[in-house]
Parts: sequence; structure tokens; C-alpha cells
Amino acid sequence: MFMNYIFFILITVSIIAGMLNGKLEEVISAMFDGCNLAIKIAFSLIGIMAFWLGIMKIAEKAGLINLISKIIFPILKPLFKDLDKNSPTLGNICMSISANALGLTNAATPIGLKVMKELQEENKNKNIASDSMCMFLGMNTAGFQIIPATVIAILVGVGAKNPSEIILPTLIVTTLAFIIAIFTALILRRIWNKEEEI
Repeated sequence: MFMNYIFFILITVSIIAGMLNGKLEEVISAMFDGCNLAIKIAFSLIGIMAFWLGIMKIAEKAGLINLISKIIFPILKPLFKDLDKNSPTLGNICMSISANALGLTNAATPIGLKVMKELQEENKNKNIASDSMCMFLGMNTAGFQIIPATVIAILVGVGAKNPSEIILPTLIVTTLAFIIAIFTALILRRIWNKEEEI
């Protein structure tokens, strides 16, 4: 709702500025060009997203996500120390990160919501987010991705010559963001716990 007001203000200011500068026709022309480009990108997104989601669904059915989850499980376990060792939530955390990494955002979102619900159930203090909740939120927000399917689809839509060249930079950036999110959560966890002890 709030975004509607922002867009309305932007459009109104643009039209008024165009009228004052005698460039109203250029403003209106740019608006129509933008609309045409938006439709073009939307249709190109449908095709590429359907393709990638199909590939990822095959990978999911083939057990690739479960395999990745088993590989990263020992790495993630120490980061969620306030969870029980046999907690099923750890498995769902692995599944969420695996789905995000493979571009299965449609699958990752409900898993992520389920994880937060389970973490809240295991949280001793219901009024304050637990360490595990903060850690998962940081990791999920960082958005580690191996295959940035949405970005590739947008690049295809705008006519990029080599849309797949975004894969390596995205992998580097999301990996760094993921690592920084983990370290930030660990540092803030220590600071917060020391303050509570005092």
C-alpha cells in the first residue's frame, strides 16, 4: 500500500517537472517505453523461470537437495548450538539453504517460514528472538545462490548478449554476504550474551 503512494508521487512529480520544463511529451514517451520494456521482461521471465524451476524440480526429485543438505549439515550444526542435536529443525534449515542455493526460491520460502515457526517453538523466551533465529535470518537474508535464475531471466529480457556471465560474480558476492552474515551473527551473539551476564 505504501509503495503505491510512493509511485503515485514519483509519477506526479515527473509529469509536473516535464510540464514546467516543456518536456511533457518526452516524459510520457519514456513512461510508455518503460511499460513496454516491463512487459517484455515479464514475458521473458516466464520462459526462463519455467525452465530453471523445471530443472531444479528435477534436481529436487532426484535427491540433489537432500544430498546437499547432508553435506552441509555438519557445518551448520555448530552455528545453532541452542537447538537439540536431534532437532528436525536443523534438517529444515539445511533444506532451506540448499533450495536457495539452487534457485528454488518458491520452495525455499515455505521451508524458511516453517523453520522460523519451529525455532520460535523451541525458543525459551518467546518475546525475544533466539540466537538460532537471528543466525538463520542473517543467513537467509544474505541469499547465497549458485544459480541466480531470476537475474539471468531479467538479463535475457533486456537483451543481454551473455546473461550467464552473472553467475560467477553472483556466486562470489552471495558467498561473501553469507559468510559476513554468519560472522556478524556470531559476534553479536557474544556481545549480547556478555551483556546479559553483566
